[in-house]
Amino acid sequence: MKAVVFHDIGDIRLDEVAEPSLRGPTDAIVRITTSAICGTDLHMVRGTMPGMKPGTILGHEGIGIVEELGADVRNLKVGDRVVIPSTIGCGWCAYCRSGYLAQCDTANPNGPQAGTAFFGGPEQTGPFDGLQAEYARVPHANVGLMRLPDGISDDQAIMLSDIFPTGYFGADIAEITEGDTVAVFGCGPVGQFAIISARLLGAERVIAVDRLPDRLEAARAQGAEIVNFEEEDPVEAIRALTGGIGADRVIDAVGVDAAAPGSPPGADSAQVLDWAIPAMAKAGTLAIIGVYPQQIRSFPIGQAMNRNVTINMGNCNHRRYLPRLIDLVQSGAVDPAKVLTRHRPILSAIDAYQAFDSQGDGWLKVALTPAANGAAGHGIKG
Repeated sequence: MKAVVFHDIGDIRLDEVAEPSLRGPTDAIVRITTSAICGTDLHMVRGTMPGMKPGTILGHEGIGIVEELGADVRNLKVGDRVVIPSTIGCGWCAYCRSGYLAQCDTANPNGPQAGTAFFGGPEQTGPFDGLQAEYARVPHANVGLMRLPDGISDDQAIMLSDIFPTGYFGADIAEITEGDTVAVFGCGPVGQFAIISARLLGAERVIAVDRLPDRLEAARAQGAEIVNFEEEDPVEAIRALTGGIGADRVIDAVGVDAAAPGSPPGADSAQVLDWAIPAMAKAGTLAIIGVYPQQIRSFPIGQAMNRNVTINMGNCNHRRYLPRLIDLVQSGAVDPAKVLTRHRPILSAIDAYQAFDSQGDGWLKVALTPAANGAAGHGIKG
């Protein structure tokens, strides 16, 4: 089968690899009908998230059709159309039962202290082969996989695998209440869903911060007030827009990719945090859902403490939020497909990675679909 495979930093290729097989009684084999490229995938390619094992299939967003089931997967049948949550949880450990599936004690083969297990990540996350492939093995499928209603399209469903739950998670842990003013740093796909989710949870105003015109326009189309940090100081702008008080809640939807004006992404790993704390109202809440690798250690802790800021952060517990989000999409309350801007066959995945990485106009979110033919072995190095 064809798959997007990590070989080294800056070196990913479309390879021919062996199809996966069942390894345990709660496994499933899913034929992938749509996958997607996420900003987190770029961390592995760039090396800002270290520890990738050569030969690992990339990708943690996918939907598909169940092809095979282990003996203990009793809630699904072959032929079911399913969404695959990006993070992996067993469903029965104390953390999973409390809703913290991203901190499952069982799923990560590196042990209970290793942290989140997810598809297509570094060795410390498993590693588990990812979903940018024609087929994928899904462990703990009896808990993780969610059957999709017929009324939800593939374009809508692929947004449910990661970025809609992650944006909703950010709004949830930001502790948004009715009437709040919320600042969202980063208007990429997760930021767009953080804006949507802030509204769902009762935010009166959302202020969205970015530098890319198409992303800012997408945020404005969601009803957000936009701030271009290359044209004005975002802290001063947010304070001016809130009568000097600041935002009640702030969501960091960027992480290590943040950059000060004129700097390349990742040049200042704490840039959003340096803006977020002074842009907040005193006693506000900061939610960090943008990715920060383990080696990042800078944080404006003194300023945060002296403003009585509450800080919540972490990897999304995707499976926890999926039932509600599926209901919202099925009812028509939210159309997540509006955030999807590009479709490419998996045979063009490498070119799609290049275009997505360049943040060109219109490359907000990219879906990959299977292709019937084409050559393997094409790659990117740089």
